[in-house]
Amino acid sequence: MGLCHGRPIEKSENPIVLSENEPAFNSQTGKSSSKFPFYSPSPLPSLFKNSPANSSVSSTPLRIFKRPFPPPSPAKHIRALLARRHGSVKPNEASIPEGSEIELGLDKNFGFSKQFLTHYEMEEEVGRGHFGYTCSAKAKKGSLKGQDVAVKVIPKSKMTTAIAIEDARREVKMLRALTGHRNLVQFYDAYEDDSNVYIVMELCTGGELLDRILSRGGKYSEDDAKEVMVQILSVVSYCHLQGVVHRDLKPENFLFTSKDEHSPLKAIDFGLSDYVKPDERLNDIVGSAYYVAPEVLHRSYGPEADMWSIGVIAYILLCGSRPFWARSESGIFRAVLKAEPSFDEAPWPSLSSEAVDFVKRLLNKDYRKRLTASQALSHPWLANYHDVKIPLDMIIYKLVKAYICSSSLRKAALGALAKSLTVPQLAYLREQFTLLGPNKSGYISLQNFKTAVAKNATEAMKDSRVLDYAHMMSTLQYRKLDFEEFCAAAISVHHLEGMESWEQHARSAYELFEKDGNRPIMIEELASELGLSPSVPVHVVLQDWIRQADGKLSFLGFVRLLHGVSSRSFQKA
Repeated sequence: MGLCHGRPIEKSENPIVLSENEPAFNSQTGKSSSKFPFYSPSPLPSLFKNSPANSSVSSTPLRIFKRPFPPPSPAKHIRALLARRHGSVKPNEASIPEGSEIELGLDKNFGFSKQFLTHYEMEEEVGRGHFGYTCSAKAKKGSLKGQDVAVKVIPKSKMTTAIAIEDARREVKMLRALTGHRNLVQFYDAYEDDSNVYIVMELCTGGELLDRILSRGGKYSEDDAKEVMVQILSVVSYCHLQGVVHRDLKPENFLFTSKDEHSPLKAIDFGLSDYVKPDERLNDIVGSAYYVAPEVLHRSYGPEADMWSIGVIAYILLCGSRPFWARSESGIFRAVLKAEPSFDEAPWPSLSSEAVDFVKRLLNKDYRKRLTASQALSHPWLANYHDVKIPLDMIIYKLVKAYICSSSLRKAALGALAKSLTVPQLAYLREQFTLLGPNKSGYISLQNFKTAVAKNATEAMKDSRVLDYAHMMSTLQYRKLDFEEFCAAAISVHHLEGMESWEQHARSAYELFEKDGNRPIMIEELASELGLSPSVPVHVVLQDWIRQADGKLSFLGFVRLLHGVSSRSFQKA
């Protein structure tokens, strides 16, 4: 439901800053320019004459111009969609009805305790978001007596649709289920009365990650950026394992627990989060413009969208600029979809090649080639950072399931590709294999996949149905896997494609396949191997897969086989 801990309230009545609250997709629409520059603005404080020296910029700021201009306006279709989702968000803004969704007499009873004022004494407001505001408070009784806490207040008057009510209910449910990770804000309890819902949480006094970026002149050193990235990836990998997608990751939604230089970082604001099963996609457009992934705008996305947002944060940390920017929100969307981030200007040429590769692999527009959170923690840029723990990665489950259902020919091709991996690339797979708990003989069964997930389960997993997915895998009939076959099963062809060394991998793997797995094959046999009906269009396409000289699989056919095929892909051909 918007920002959990919004921007601090300014003491000055009319501070002049370059940007107000960064537009989430449900902000008020205004006029906007359709053109956008491809340079990247620097997040530095305002230098205008009347700006207070310590004014707090409430979003990733814009490049300094000769005169200030309003913050970017959201695209009209996004505003309409979110207005339908949450109803009116401005006192004078008319709601946009959608069928019977907006109606009188909505049930706004959440079943929470109604004793909030008995347990807590409200103090000053510390932030304001899109759907509510946050205050500090002091506990008057109970286990938290005398302790300072943060209270997110969500007015029931703003819950004008059934979806808005469900969003508030789901936010509390998620926070309650996920609490326990060291980089996730601690949830204490939820209350309600006739007017509001109150979410009581840990009070973080160290300010936003955005404030730290600004205090450093707009950028971090590589070592300091690593410290931030490891914490962000750690909590996001934890959420993704539980089947939770945050959907609004940005520097404003990470708080430091204290002013200490190395204070722990906490993820906040799960108001736009949702559950997603490993084989499902989400389609509603939510988030904040500068951090939204391309596939979100195409309305088909999963946890990979969070990884894009982390890539944007990493880009800003390392160079102090946004990778995508325009004067209007529509322009930002076009830039996200079409433009490529610049790595040519300073400081990128002076940064390590590992750092550049890390950011590029997160900002890949093809979500299939984007690193997962666990893979990002295994990336060479972070590999030697202390206290990095690689968590279980749900993509392994999808890949192994696809491998089991593949033809023997594709399994042989994937086995050859796995043998082309370098030692650092194998390190991630070794970690995942170990987390699955191999027996003393070095084998794992499909039952191990269910057991490994159950060890990490929270209440959130029940709602996301991740446990059901793991249970379904354990019912498949397949022999035990040793580490060598596990690598073939768990290797991601798309992720390798996202690397500059992809062609080298593919060529090396094909050479191995030529020696051990390639053989003469008839088109009819190949169609049968691939589970395709022997139709004429299929025969025409498959001719390119086989060398005319000896009837063996060509390099083109090998690469296509690695990706897997379906009848649908041939219908498109």
